[in-house]
Amino acid sequence: MQRNATTLYPILLVHGLFGFERIGPFELFHDVKQALKAVGVQVFVPHLSAIHDNEVRGKQLLGQIDSVLRGTGASKVNLIGHSQGALAARYAAAVAPQRVASVTSVSGPNHGSELADFLRKALIPGRLPESVAQNVATLFSDFLCLLGGTTALPKNALAALNALTTVGVGDFNDKYPQALPESWGAQGAERVNGVRYYSWSGVVPEMNLQTLDPVQGICRALSQYFITEPGQNDGFVGRYSSHLGTVIRSDYPFDHLRSLRRASTEPAGAADSIQLYVEHALRLQAANL
Repeated sequence: MQRNATTLYPILLVHGLFGFERIGPFELFHDVKQALKAVGVQVFVPHLSAIHDNEVRGKQLLGQIDSVLRGTGASKVNLIGHSQGALAARYAAAVAPQRVASVTSVSGPNHGSELADFLRKALIPGRLPESVAQNVATLFSDFLCLLGGTTALPKNALAALNALTTVGVGDFNDKYPQALPESWGAQGAERVNGVRYYSWSGVVPEMNLQTLDPVQGICRALSQYFITEPGQNDGFVGRYSSHLGTVIRSDYPFDHLRSLRRASTEPAGAADSIQLYVEHALRLQAANL
């Protein structure tokens, strides 16, 4: 029986690119939300644009934070952002630190995504060999199809993609540098302007015939397009690119989507990605957050 992990402030789970309350067979944050509720945490999932740039989504998040504060009477919130959701959370904390107790980045592209770089180049004729451009675009399309999404490019897709490239996130970081490491692969400041910062992420594990998870298979295929962090990425985000604030760990053996869900079958000894959120709630509780 798990101990009570009630935090002082509510937790908001902030989704990333293409995130919805539910995508096809996946209800994003379902396992995380249920696990946190089971240990007494007050938890909310804000609804942001599924496809837009970091600042637009961050401004939307600020509005959702205000709604939670009014509804609960709390003075602050704890933000846990998955993938691009980490950048929205960072924006909110930088602009309104008085409303944010902590920011936790889970598989967040805090220094950009090499996959986004490849996808962006694939849209420019001649920037990549045709076979490479076609392959990376097809793999990403297959990933969206597995999630039940659409392969049609929405109107704001280019803005979202630009915002996730290393150049786009670099521009974002110039404006909102809070808790970024001063050197590659290091940890960042634990606290900035009264806000605590944490991060964790994973790397795609070796093929496991016990699982045969199609999402993991695509993430493994996409991971080959990483040059700076080959073999040290989750298929979407590089291990060291994810570092922010106190780095809890950045090489958990799971792919980008497995950092917020359990696979249908888990091999013996596999890391429980959902339990990490419960452990983090206890961490926040111990820090009086």
